Amino acid sequence: MTWERPVIEDGVPTKWGWIVRCPERLELGEHTDIGAFTYIQAEEGVEIGYGAQLGAHCAVYSVSTIDGKRGKVTIGRGAGVGANSVVMPGVTIGDLATVGACSFVNRDVPAGATVYGCPARVAP
Repeated sequence: MTWERPVIEDGVPTKWGWIVRCPERLELGEHTDIGAFTYIQAEEGVEIGYGAQLGAHCAVYSVSTIDGKRGKVTIGRGAGVGANSVVMPGVTIGDLATVGACSFVNRDVPAGATVYGCPARVAP
């Protein structure tokens, strides 16, 4: 399977329709899949691991202007983040974890866990 590294310009949609602010602070693993209209604010750093997937209309923030929180966001290898989800500053989503669609992730997600909701909680 071939994978094409995207051309990423600050604030300009990629050819797949997602946008990154501060792309110099984005670490993008190979074979990632990022859905259209997703926004990645990488001022404090965002790392997306090999084979991770982010659905359409997601938002990943390393800085929050609402509460002043700042911190690198890490999305692990093979992790999946469902459409319309929000990941807040300083959060780590572990390898192979799954975030359900429309979730608000404001704390770390253990490797292999499934979380969903607002705020996101580990599935029973």
